[in-house]
Amino acid sequence: MKKVEGKAMSLGSVMVDIEGTRLQSFEIDRLMDPLVAGVILFRRNFESVEQIQRLTKAIHDLRHPRLLIGVDHEGGRVQRFREGFTHIPPMRVLGELYDQDEKHSYQVAEKMGWLLAAELLSVGVDFSFAPVVDLDYGGSKVIGDRSFHGNPVAVGNLSFHLMLGMRKAGMASVAKHFPGHGYIEADTHLEVAVDNRGFADIQQHDMQPFLRLIENGLDAVMPAHVIYPRMDSLPAGFSEFWLKSVLRHQCHFEGAIISDDMSMKAAKAYGSAPERVLKALQAGCDLVLVCNDAMAADEVLSKINWHGDTLSHARLIRLHGHGKFEYQKLKFDPLWQAAVSVVNNLNQINDQQELI
Repeated sequence: MKKVEGKAMSLGSVMVDIEGTRLQSFEIDRLMDPLVAGVILFRRNFESVEQIQRLTKAIHDLRHPRLLIGVDHEGGRVQRFREGFTHIPPMRVLGELYDQDEKHSYQVAEKMGWLLAAELLSVGVDFSFAPVVDLDYGGSKVIGDRSFHGNPVAVGNLSFHLMLGMRKAGMASVAKHFPGHGYIEADTHLEVAVDNRGFADIQQHDMQPFLRLIENGLDAVMPAHVIYPRMDSLPAGFSEFWLKSVLRHQCHFEGAIISDDMSMKAAKAYGSAPERVLKALQAGCDLVLVCNDAMAADEVLSKINWHGDTLSHARLIRLHGHGKFEYQKLKFDPLWQAAVSVVNNLNQINDQQELI
C-alpha cells in the first residue's frame, strides 16, 4: 500500500466508498483528490472491530483536516456493523414505548443515542446517518419500522432525545429524509418516487420533526430523492426550492445538507454521474454521496471542478467526531453498561412482539 500521510488540504464536497476491508493503492489516490470530503462505510467494509479500527485510522491519517467517515447505523435492519456492537432495535420500538410511557421513552432514546454514537466513535467513525425522522404512515416499503411514529410531535421529541444522546457522546446527527419520505410507498433505491401532496400538508406534518431538531442545533439534513410535483419537478435533493428557499430560508437551517446516494434509481434520471452531482451541489448540498459505483465516482472526480465556499467547509468540519472513547474500555463504563441494559430489554420486547 502506498503511504501518504497527513497532507494538508481542505475538505471537498463528495463522499465516496471503498471496496473492501482495507485501503487499496488506487483508493488512496481517489481519497487524495481535493474534491473528496469523506468515506461512507458499508457492511462489506466490516470484518471485525480490530479491522475497522485499522481502516478508519488509515483513512483519517491520509489528510488534514481528516476525511469524514460516515455509516448508516440507525438500528433495526439498517445497522452496518453487527459483531462486537450492541444491536440497536428499530426506532418504531421507541415509538411504541412512547405510547406507553412518554417520559421513559425519552430517557431510553437518549441512552440509545449515546450508545450508538459511543460505539461508533470508539472505532473511529465520525457520524451515523441518523436519525430517520420520516413519519410512519403505514405504507412505505423503505421506511417502515425505521420511523419512530406516525405522530409528528412524538417523532420530533423522540428524535430530539436520540440526538441529545448522540451529542453527549460527541457525535453529530443527520436527520433524514427532508421534507419527508414516509407518505409514499416507493423505494427510491429501486424506483422513482412521487408525493402529490401540497406544501401545507407536508409543512404541517412531515416537516415538524425537522423543525424541532433545527431549533436545537441539528448538524446535518439529508434530503429525499422524492419528487413533490406541486412544488417542483425535481426531487428534493436537486431542488433549490426545497434546499434554499424552504430548508435554509424558511426553516433557518444552518447545518450541512448531505445528499442521498447519487447512484440510486430515483436519482439516475437526472443525467450522468457528474451532472447529477453538480445539480445537487448547485441546488444547495454541501456534501454529495456517490456510492457503489467506482466508475461513476472516478468520472465525477475527473470532470467536476467545484470549490465549496468557506461556510460549506465549516459545516462539514463540524461533522467530525469529538468523543474520546476506547473500544476496549467501553464495557467498563457505567454509562455504557446502563445503556446496554436498557437497549437489551427493548430488544427482548421487540423479539417477543415479532413472535406473536
